[in-house]
Amino acid sequence: MKDSMSNYDKVMSRRQEILDKALGIDFDAYELEGIAFDYEKMMEECAYPLEEAIKVQTENGVGNTPLVELKNITSLARKYAPKGKGARIFVKDESCNVSGSFKERRASMSAYHAKKKGYKGLIAATSGNFGAAVAAQATKQGLNCIVVQECYDSKQVGQPEIIEKARKCEALGAEVIQTTVGPELFFESLSVLDETGYFNASLYTPFSIAGVETLGYEIARECQERFNKYPEAVICTNAGGGNLTGTARGLKKTGAKETRIIGASVNLNGLHMASDHDFNRKSFTTGHTGFGIPFATYPDRSDVLRSAARPLRYVDEYYLVEQGEVFYITEMLAQLEGYERGPAGNTSLAVAFKLAQTMNEDEIIVVNEMEYTGAGKHINPQLSFARKNGIEIKFGNPKKESINGKNIILPRSPKDIDIDAVDLNHLRNSYIKTMLNTYSRKASELSIVEKEYLVNELNIDMDKVEELLKNFE
Repeated sequence: MKDSMSNYDKVMSRRQEILDKALGIDFDAYELEGIAFDYEKMMEECAYPLEEAIKVQTENGVGNTPLVELKNITSLARKYAPKGKGARIFVKDESCNVSGSFKERRASMSAYHAKKKGYKGLIAATSGNFGAAVAAQATKQGLNCIVVQECYDSKQVGQPEIIEKARKCEALGAEVIQTTVGPELFFESLSVLDETGYFNASLYTPFSIAGVETLGYEIARECQERFNKYPEAVICTNAGGGNLTGTARGLKKTGAKETRIIGASVNLNGLHMASDHDFNRKSFTTGHTGFGIPFATYPDRSDVLRSAARPLRYVDEYYLVEQGEVFYITEMLAQLEGYERGPAGNTSLAVAFKLAQTMNEDEIIVVNEMEYTGAGKHINPQLSFARKNGIEIKFGNPKKESINGKNIILPRSPKDIDIDAVDLNHLRNSYIKTMLNTYSRKASELSIVEKEYLVNELNIDMDKVEELLKNFE
């Protein structure tokens, strides 16, 4: 045990050295004053231009996925909407990518860049879809792939969705290293990066985010071509923030600057993502508040020095739904539209179903992605696993009756699907508090450069920045 701990300390003390070698980005070149860094310069110099990303993805079986109108679900939403309300609901079917999810857009650019820079393989630390995407794209580039997967609790029990994803990673050619919940994942991925010299296929690099920009581009372009306008709203399931960040950047680059960017997460408040006890008492491995909130308020908690996934820069609204509501909407999609798809995108679809009832009938709301499903990702094994872990499953009012870690409440009818708005100013306050503590800065002493950085980082004007800073004087 002593040797193991000393090895852990040794590896963790070399964290930055290992990550720098595995990525090849000099993040120091983008540092400004105090809390501030030049995000746009980093993206301009490190990320691939939109045109090149489109070319790379087209050559590797990624992108150009269908934008599907959910006519039956739209009709159902209109039954519960006031007269004249009920926006048209569309979904980008990202299951058509090679490995079955939008994360192939990220992986394609990482694999392309790794090959270009002479790396022999890629390593991804993930519990899910991203690992399969990296495995598929590594294979296309003739590179090796190792997926380090947080899989089990201390009793070696893993969720069916995670087990399913491990199987898919291996089927696509990756070596899978499975860890227990907690700090072991990061330690193991650092160790393997150090031993192999492979590329760090992180979710949070400029390459990854640039890969998702094509998703926003396709949504904007197709809506303009088919309907002669951009969508009024695009909803992105939010976990680490890259999905929302990349999609928003692509929309804006294509001209859809007035489209509302909406985040959606599953409410898992009360459950700790690094807790051995809580690990198997949740039924969602991503797209939930356990990632969505911490990564919004501190993006640089990731495995790169400066994360390119920064959702507060782009999000206009952010809503939460309950676990049971997502399961219900997943079944609704299958029964009404004939699409059996995985849970991540259906988090956004649950939000879209409710929001559409507040929008005009001629308006368009787009769910930016839906993913493949499989034996372990399907709702039936997920609910069966929940029951085995003592979770009560019943019909009722999800918003009033749900207790995370205790039960899953399925709506009695579509009218019981509801959403809770996240207070973005609360998140902004949390972000500022974290930055002040991390960089040992006082609110009253921030420079104009740091304040201008907050204007962009928090998507507010200078007067609002000054107002928020008063909370910390």
